[in-house]
Amino acid sequence: MGAKMAEISKEAGIYPKEALARVKTSDHSVLVGLPKESELQEKRVVLTPEAVALLVNNNQRVMVESGAGKPSKFTDKEYADAGAKVVYSAKEAFEAEVVLKVEPPSEEEIDYMKPGSCLISALQLGKQNADYIHTLNRKKITAVSFEHLEDKVGGMPVVRAMSEIAGSTVMLIAAEYLSSSKSGGKGLILGGITGVPPTNVVIIGAGTVAEYAARTGLGLGANIKIFDNHLYKLRRVKQLLGQQVYTSTIDNYTLGEALKEADVVIGALRAEKGRAKVVVSEEMVAAMMPGSIMIDVSIDQGGCFETSRMTTHDHPVFTLYDVIHYCVPNIASRVCRTASVSLSNIFTPILLQMADHGGAEEMIFNYKWFMKGVYTYRGSLTNAHLARKFQMNHKELQLLLAARY
Repeated sequence: MGAKMAEISKEAGIYPKEALARVKTSDHSVLVGLPKESELQEKRVVLTPEAVALLVNNNQRVMVESGAGKPSKFTDKEYADAGAKVVYSAKEAFEAEVVLKVEPPSEEEIDYMKPGSCLISALQLGKQNADYIHTLNRKKITAVSFEHLEDKVGGMPVVRAMSEIAGSTVMLIAAEYLSSSKSGGKGLILGGITGVPPTNVVIIGAGTVAEYAARTGLGLGANIKIFDNHLYKLRRVKQLLGQQVYTSTIDNYTLGEALKEADVVIGALRAEKGRAKVVVSEEMVAAMMPGSIMIDVSIDQGGCFETSRMTTHDHPVFTLYDVIHYCVPNIASRVCRTASVSLSNIFTPILLQMADHGGAEEMIFNYKWFMKGVYTYRGSLTNAHLARKFQMNHKELQLLLAARY
């Protein structure tokens, strides 16, 4: 009876829900474009020559704009030897089926893209406006953001990787400025030696940046204090560090007293509702020791120090109340080769899967973790948070996919 009903249903065009799942693979060759970064401060590249060689060996095609890898010390010859086609204009690189970039493209660069193609890049919400979204939708671009992309276990691989790099790097930056009396620093070594008291480091936030900053600081011998308003994060970071470090919730008196004794302060609070919370007031900064160094890793989300203002890699610091402020938004770009290799390790397997399934659209259909990164799809905004921020209409991506298939 069951077999007969199934046969009748099939003839009538009625299928069980599971039949919607698309699991077939294909030998579709994806054309990947790697344009040169147009932002002067951005030195990272998404694919290394070794990654390009792997893609080409798996029947994929890659176009690299001349000079794209130069800031990370990857030459055009290395990309060409790996099997990439080196092109000499941004327009050619943007005409690929899938465009990989670190910084979000300008509206002019989006105009280079072919209708219906896929963009994978950072979104950098704080820099964007409604015109950017309208430009993507006008070209019916499927856009995937680094920040929202998840992995198979619900983590955010790009955010995690760049946070690890930023956390390790900030302590090296602090050591550089703390030791340099020319920059107004104290002339201290970060950490300590026998008979000399160790330096005091205050870290505000207990996420991945804080974890790796604390690891580096502890390795150098510094005293570490970590502040956060989420107790579960404080417990987690203590467990991950495997050491008894000072932790506290954020209150003005306790934090203010810690800042008065601090040689280094790291601001690493994650944004909530679009902007990082300011927890260090101007009065707190004024009460700090002269020559101290403050590094605001949250500056790209507004900053968590009241005295912060965005700086660049060319002019990274300014001094206020005799306290050195370092407020460069893309710290990972300072160690661009390491960051590029890390990005390449994340996106190479994704591109191989994309080719196996026949393109970006099939990836969205088959993998929910990839779908989480999509914010525009074929002319529609699909991210509710962006819609609220820019006062635009949005459509649920799953409904769009259901209607299409």
